[in-house]
Amino acid sequence: MPSIPDFTAAEQRHVEALLQRRYAAPVTVLLADSELLLDPAHGEMTVCPTLYWAARGAQFVVFKIAEDRYRCQFFYTDADHYGTGRDQYADLETCVLTLLQVQADHERESAGASSGATAVDLADDEYHGPAIL
Repeated sequence: MPSIPDFTAAEQRHVEALLQRRYAAPVTVLLADSELLLDPAHGEMTVCPTLYWAARGAQFVVFKIAEDRYRCQFFYTDADHYGTGRDQYADLETCVLTLLQVQADHERESAGASSGATAVDLADDEYHGPAIL
């Protein structure tokens, strides 16, 4: 399997700008590498470039799994991981905005107030929610 290109500085800045709008404060996005099982039939782990940040008690990761292909999740502990209901995204912005929306919904539901939206509602290629969360 060919190596996966790293996140570019422009991609990292774009994610930081999205987070700045979401949280109304700067959020540091760190570059990392993660090992993922991209092809269960192949059985080998693949090193994937990763963007990581923490906010509001949650930790977030966006994995680049191929050129213009992304996966994401957020978590609170090693045993408490959540995804968006989609295996991959073709657009980094849609990936990040959907991840932020699902985490915000989870946070509200955990506090006892449900928005009614689920990850399945957000599962199509086009993000139809607000531009700024």
